[in-house]
Amino acid sequence: MIRHFALIILILLLLLAPSSAGGQSDISVSDINGHSAPFTSCLSEGAVRPKNLAQVNLHEKSRASSLTPRLTANQAGNDIAVIATDVEINFPIQAVFTLEAESYADIVDIRLYYQVEKMNYAQVVSESWADFTPATKIKANWEWDMRKASLPPGAEVTYWWMIEDTDGNRIETAPAIMHFNDTRYLWQSLTSSGFPQKTQIPQGGELTLFWYEGDDSFAQELMDACEKGLARLTEDIGTYPERTIKIYIYASTWELQEAMIFPQEWTGGVAFTEFGIIAISIPPSGVDWGRRALVHELTHLVVHEATFGPYAQLPIWLDEGIATYNEGELNPYLQAYLQRAIFEDKLISVRSLCSPFSAEPEKAYLSYAQSYSLVKYLLENYGQGKMLGLLTLLKQGNTYDEALTEVYGFDVDGLDANWRATLAPPTVISGAAWQSYPALIAVLSALAITLVLGGALALEERTWRKSSGKPAKEDRL
Repeated sequence: MIRHFALIILILLLLLAPSSAGGQSDISVSDINGHSAPFTSCLSEGAVRPKNLAQVNLHEKSRASSLTPRLTANQAGNDIAVIATDVEINFPIQAVFTLEAESYADIVDIRLYYQVEKMNYAQVVSESWADFTPATKIKANWEWDMRKASLPPGAEVTYWWMIEDTDGNRIETAPAIMHFNDTRYLWQSLTSSGFPQKTQIPQGGELTLFWYEGDDSFAQELMDACEKGLARLTEDIGTYPERTIKIYIYASTWELQEAMIFPQEWTGGVAFTEFGIIAISIPPSGVDWGRRALVHELTHLVVHEATFGPYAQLPIWLDEGIATYNEGELNPYLQAYLQRAIFEDKLISVRSLCSPFSAEPEKAYLSYAQSYSLVKYLLENYGQGKMLGLLTLLKQGNTYDEALTEVYGFDVDGLDANWRATLAPPTVISGAAWQSYPALIAVLSALAITLVLGGALALEERTWRKSSGKPAKEDRL
């Protein structure tokens, strides 16, 4: 009897106890209007998350609150999402970088980081703050105004975005490359096949020529000139390009100048040495001039690459002299200016030629001619090795006098004196030089005409007197 009574009591206790077999702790999510909706603590892969979850309040309905902590964005996998990025180029004025992103919390910080592809003394990363209004879904942009810091055609910029929200979530987008191309023209391209086979020269960086007017033969002529110029430069000076070089051929001067910010009115070609880019105007009809001009600018690129450094500084006569010398024989027009200056003893001192050349055309022409002659003197009398040694010392930061003295045994003034001693005597003037003396030629011509006319008149008078029977003056004596 007692056992039956105990069994009944046990059954009653089991029936009255709270059931735990199907117990469940729920997490409820309030929507924007404050209504409650069930939300499980785990989301299956591919599940759709409620929109604007950062604005919804999470609360716990479980009696064991310590077992159900607040659900954070990171724990739920609700990181910042990048919807789209883009760059709109308005060449050559601006480049506008745009970004669309969203998060479950307000996005409050957006920055654009970028690196320009060019020679630098150190790795430089620039930082810009984007223009946007904080929200869970934003559109941001940053405008690069080229009037403040311009890029040449074909420049490359690596960029990425940093985005941060109020929950402390922070992401950086994968790096992308912006090509600052001049899309106004349909460019064709030709890539160098390397130096001529007959030269034993190390292969350097790739050389690509872009043009939009003229046929394939036009581009090939220019490319051939570039390859020969590079080979000649390596043989004469011992330098060759190690970086990629891009050359943009514009069909006219005004089209080139339209591709630049604040160009000089006389600009016909520019070497952007740090970028390894040349922009130059060469119409198909001007290929003869174009070959020389292109080699000149290309030489500047290679020499500046070879001497690039935080302390390097080239004297202008050396920089321009090497470029002019690498074109080939000196232009007869410049040769005439040099001969005239020698004849009149009006040569510019080498020390003066270390600084930027005069803006006066005649002095500028003479400066180029003298620079050519100086480089020719050094190469023909001392060879390639010493020229390369001079460039190396200048790259290391030596002064002009120090570098010249260590390599050649004389300073700037000594170079001036030694070079002048090798010039032709001032009494020797080439036929080309006489063409630069229009006033003298005019005077001599007038004098010759006067003498001829005077002789003709005297002969006519004598003939008339004899025919008329009158004695001439000498007959009267």
